[in-house]
Amino acid sequence: MTEDQTKTLTILGQTVRHAVEHVEVFPAPSHVTNVRFTSDELASVCPVTQQPDLSHVVIEYSPAQWCIESKSLKLYLWKFRDRPVFCEALAAEIADEVMTVCKPKQVTVTITQRPRGGIEVQATASRSA
Repeated sequence: MTEDQTKTLTILGQTVRHAVEHVEVFPAPSHVTNVRFTSDELASVCPVTQQPDLSHVVIEYSPAQWCIESKSLKLYLWKFRDRPVFCEALAAEIADEVMTVCKPKQVTVTITQRPRGGIEVQATASRSA
């Protein structure tokens, strides 16, 4: 990757200790057909009880021209720590972010919320170009 291709990356290589509103992208290498991110550290807040919700997230997309830079994704996911949001809405919002910023051929976001009260919730949101 050339220096010109990385000029838009403002987070990578910097000390950033706060959540960010959007992921950053870089030009997709040729012949990359699928990218998958997973994390067990997605946190949000139940909009009714205000209790913390801890989730596993899988973000999988087929890049067209852009790929998501992983550090910016981590900081983007931090923004949900104190946000009251249902699991289903969270999956949809993350899929929308990927589609808007990265413009992939398709994206699927699956969130598995850890059980509270014996019930595990899994929500999947998919978008395609």
